[in-house]
Amino acid sequence: MTAAAAPRSWLTGLIGHGIATSLTPELHEREAARQGMRYVYKLIELPDGVVDNGRLERHLTGAIELGFDGLNITHPVKHAVVPFMDELAPTAKSIGALNTVLIRDGRTFGHNTDVTGFRQAFIDGLQNVDRERVLLLGAGGAGTAVAHALADLDVAELVVSDPDVARAAALARSLDDRSIEVELVSSTRGDLQAAVSRSSGVVNASPVGMAAHPGSPVPAEFLRSDLWVADIVYRPLHTALLATARAAGCIELSGARMAVYQAADAFELITGREADRAAMLHDFDELAAAEESMAPVTYNQTVPPKEER
Repeated sequence: MTAAAAPRSWLTGLIGHGIATSLTPELHEREAARQGMRYVYKLIELPDGVVDNGRLERHLTGAIELGFDGLNITHPVKHAVVPFMDELAPTAKSIGALNTVLIRDGRTFGHNTDVTGFRQAFIDGLQNVDRERVLLLGAGGAGTAVAHALADLDVAELVVSDPDVARAAALARSLDDRSIEVELVSSTRGDLQAAVSRSSGVVNASPVGMAAHPGSPVPAEFLRSDLWVADIVYRPLHTALLATARAAGCIELSGARMAVYQAADAFELITGREADRAAMLHDFDELAAAEESMAPVTYNQTVPPKEER
């Protein structure tokens, strides 16, 4: 009798800056273990956070040569990696940014699961909220993905605020073929206050609130009880923005579900296996609780959004 062939192994990784504490590797590896898969997830750190196209191309070439099955891509290279793809999924092409790369027979295929991840998180947590006018803070790769998810969710008008005017304009252009009105506003205190006062909801897609960028992108006094607030930051899970939103009586949505759903979607693309999202949500809760028990969250001053997540 011929022995059955051993199951193949999977090799994937994450390229980005400040990724040492990312929960994505653990989410992927735990899901693979549940399915009896041999799965290794490596971190490929960009130590200085500088977008160096030569270095990025070398990382991609190296991943192909070393037999990686896929990669996740995060700040600051979600836009920069696009020109190096052999093919792009329609959503990644229209957005001009990606977070997942499939590697097949020496070729690379770019996808964006931030869009599907945020869309499903919104449906889970904010299904019945007013979507007439939404303020989006941050127009980087994550912000652009969120903007397209909001368009999918039938938001009528999107107000975008980012200190980088050119980046905000690029986000608006990416929505030219969508049935959503886009308005760009500056990130000055006065314009931000006016934008919040005229909006039914606020989404933070900037890194403000992360451990490396503490604070809130919206002053507490701008918030009101009939506003809903979503934050895609999940490190820490309970951000300063969400804390002030809760105190103001707002409906709130943390970054937990988006983090899990984008990871599940990427896992399915890379492996072709269906992910158990309920189990992955449990994994996230367990990992986040363990972190919070070791390092309490501190909240600092209000600061303007800087760059993409």
